[in-house]
Amino acid sequence: MNRRDFLRYLSMGAAAGLTLPLEQVLAAAAVPGNTGANGRVVVVGGGMAGAAVAKYLRLWGGTGVKVTLVEPNAIYYSNIFSNKVLTGDTTLAKLAYNYTALKKNYGIEVKTTSVTAIDPTSKQVKLADGGTLPYEHLVLAPGITFDALSVSGTIGNKAKIVHAWQAGPQTVSLQAQVKAMTNKDTFILTIPPKPYRCPPGPYERACVVADYLTRVKKGGKVIVLDANNGILAEPNNFGKAFTSIHKNITYVPNAILNSIDADTGTVNTAVGSFKGKVINAIPAQRAASIITQSGLGLANDTTGKWAGVDLLSYESTAVAKIHVIGDSHASGQPKAGHIANAEAKVCADAIVRAMRGESPNPNPRTNSACYTPITKTTASWLSVAFKYDPALKTMVPAGAGVVESATINKDNYEEMNKWFSNLMSDTFA
Repeated sequence: MNRRDFLRYLSMGAAAGLTLPLEQVLAAAAVPGNTGANGRVVVVGGGMAGAAVAKYLRLWGGTGVKVTLVEPNAIYYSNIFSNKVLTGDTTLAKLAYNYTALKKNYGIEVKTTSVTAIDPTSKQVKLADGGTLPYEHLVLAPGITFDALSVSGTIGNKAKIVHAWQAGPQTVSLQAQVKAMTNKDTFILTIPPKPYRCPPGPYERACVVADYLTRVKKGGKVIVLDANNGILAEPNNFGKAFTSIHKNITYVPNAILNSIDADTGTVNTAVGSFKGKVINAIPAQRAASIITQSGLGLANDTTGKWAGVDLLSYESTAVAKIHVIGDSHASGQPKAGHIANAEAKVCADAIVRAMRGESPNPNPRTNSACYTPITKTTASWLSVAFKYDPALKTMVPAGAGVVESATINKDNYEEMNKWFSNLMSDTFA
């Protein structure tokens, strides 16, 4: 398989390090009969991690594994490609996914409500609609919580300061603000300290907005205020984009955010103050509140923001039979949709094995891949595979480590759409 095909199919089950032939993974799958795995699993959160783990628990566990997915929203809007909504190159409607296929094709029960409490002693989940759900294994995939920003100003002006780092109403708000810019205006983007959801995402956003301003507005500037000391993802390609392709971008490292004056459009940072027409401030992030409320413990993470997990199964290191996948745990892997899909498969495999009285796979593999649009017609990509290090009990980069595309070109843009389609189908279809 050449690199292009490899990247295209990275989102499939074989990429999770499980011993399935590629042709079997790519074939239309059906829920098998009883495979020897029996039990009830409740999955909280219907994003990339939650939807994928629910699906693969049924695909690999069979009819003996009963799966209930709890998600308050009937529609999931993909964060991947949401930057393209800002420039009008796609719409939120085209990034909308529901849970019909998970129910129809895999027999997953879907509860459109939220979780109010978890009782690990009785192994029950309490729901906002008054119901309770028993479980043998509980999988938490709730995403992230955003830290508060220091923003002053009138209510109306403060409302314009959005992060749009979770696709939805804020994406539409930021799109309208970008559309209203003139060729004399400045777009300010703040990037929080790592780790945060989707490492390449802010740099991608800077590129597509800068490209839009050049193409459509015939002018306008982008200032990137990065709290980190340098570009965290695809440094070569984004470095080239910032210096050669989009000369209307000013990149400022070590710009830790202090405060924002929404009335004057002033962003105060550790390296100075900056003024702009549109301020897109992405806050620092931490594990979703259900993690801390459930006593899952954050002691294994030095920042005190993320849940500690056993990476052979993603089981909490604080509470047995509760697994945390996706953005809320600490693992050394990036927080992004593709890796969440891969983690879900490792977790599903471990739970199915446990139900059969077996040990988890001692050598799990995951991978992260991401295509990033640089202009309206060109893109770059990065890829990294991870393997389990038994001495460190963590996931470490395998092989060549992080690899980024040698060029920014139109072929990458075409492959980007195929990658996205396959990843979303693997998760929701």
